[in-house]
Amino acid sequence: MAARTADICVIANPKSGAAQRNPGALDAAMAVFGPRAVLRKFSGDPAPQAEQAVRDGFRIIVAAGGDGTVAGVAHALAGTDSALAVLPLGTFNYFARGLQMPEDPDAAARAILGGQDHSIAVATLNGRLFLNNVSIGLYPAILEEREATYARFGRYRILAHLASLRTILRFQRPYRMLLELDETRRLVRTPMVFIARSAYQLDQFGLKGGEAISADRFALFLAQKQTRLGFLRLAWRLVRRRVDHDRDVQVLTPERIGITVLGRQRISVALDGEKLRMDLPLTIALSNDQLHVIVPPEKPLPAKAPPQGRGA
Repeated sequence: MAARTADICVIANPKSGAAQRNPGALDAAMAVFGPRAVLRKFSGDPAPQAEQAVRDGFRIIVAAGGDGTVAGVAHALAGTDSALAVLPLGTFNYFARGLQMPEDPDAAARAILGGQDHSIAVATLNGRLFLNNVSIGLYPAILEEREATYARFGRYRILAHLASLRTILRFQRPYRMLLELDETRRLVRTPMVFIARSAYQLDQFGLKGGEAISADRFALFLAQKQTRLGFLRLAWRLVRRRVDHDRDVQVLTPERIGITVLGRQRISVALDGEKLRMDLPLTIALSNDQLHVIVPPEKPLPAKAPPQGRGA
């Protein structure tokens, strides 16, 4: 039997909204990878397919999709010798953009081929890995409204913003929560808790906390606003990168977080853009396992020149 030449496994959901919106993107990337890559398809959770790719000995495993797909693949790769690479085909692509990965599929594939292996610390929520953020309260409700809007009209960024507006206008009441932050405990009343591990995402919204993330801590934001009008003002300030960190949000930078919502046993949680129902209490901490990721080279590989016809 001939030895396998492929050392890259590309994991993609061909029925995802991104694949339907840009049907040629995956083919363009696979053409760049050439015989070094094989394509494996999934539906639902990509982690089992990624786990199989690790067992099969692939050196690089490419998550082709958005932040939810990337997080699912990363969950399977943390603590292994296989490296995660990202082919950004989602709506926001925060993790890929934080790595400075090109959003053009051809350029992203060339960046993966010429990239370097880099180890990073990753976080977990009740044992489940996440890369960008976790939130409870208003944001999971926004995700639910956003998915319903996508199902009707397609996946477009403007629709994501409109779904956020609709959810804020229907906002009901805040939660009472017990927060355990390192060695301290506090009782708070807030409509939303947002916990970030992506310095890039914070920078995009003009939020503090990037230095804490670089120091392997979390940036935890408690929304101060309690009314619909207050949330609309906060959303507008986020878009304009003019959040008042004293008036609009409270920022904390713990190493470990525990969350109990009083009067509830389960709650909706947004984890890297995916909505889940999880048992309480929630525990957020850094994982003991490192994750290998492929970062773009300083000098991208040149694109292949198109074939020249006679007389060109």
